[in-house]
Amino acid sequence: MGKNILKITAGLIFFIFLTGFFGAKGDTPAEKRRAINKMRLATLADLYKVAPYAREEIRRAEGYAVFSNVGLNVFLISTGNGYGVAHDNRTGKDIYMRMLSGGVGVGFGVKDFRGIFVFYNRNAFNEFVNHGWTAHGQADAAAKLSDKGAAASAAIEIAPGVRLYQLTENGVAAQATIQGTKYWKDDELN
Repeated sequence: MGKNILKITAGLIFFIFLTGFFGAKGDTPAEKRRAINKMRLATLADLYKVAPYAREEIRRAEGYAVFSNVGLNVFLISTGNGYGVAHDNRTGKDIYMRMLSGGVGVGFGVKDFRGIFVFYNRNAFNEFVNHGWTAHGQADAAAKLSDKGAAASAAIEIAPGVRLYQLTENGVAAQATIQGTKYWKDDELN
């Protein structure tokens, strides 16, 4: 019994230690913004490879946000920490942001994924970037990829006027989970 408690404690310490260090690379705000913009371009390029129709969806939207997230699950506790940028298509302005998630779930592992939010609703975009956003629910949907071109969609609607794509090493994730996730402006980078 004592060894199990020691293992759990060591795992939690490891977990907390790691989650505090996942952020944009760079020593200065300018270097961090460059790293985030590079991540955004690479993520969008990957998205357009697996879902070419997403390019037009993003072009027509009020705005979009791209996030890099590393999630850890140690025994019964899970967390994620990430960074990203929201882009206002109307003004061309970039808003740099942070994210943090937490929850419970059995397992052990690390998951690196990218999330692309597409905002079709101006109020939803403004609420997201100006007041942050806390996702309390969980959105699950099977990604339906087919050979029907633009008729296929790998995104899920997570709120009225807001869709989410999640990319993993294997392409589009078949499940999108945003349970217990908080998004907010990064004061250092804006």
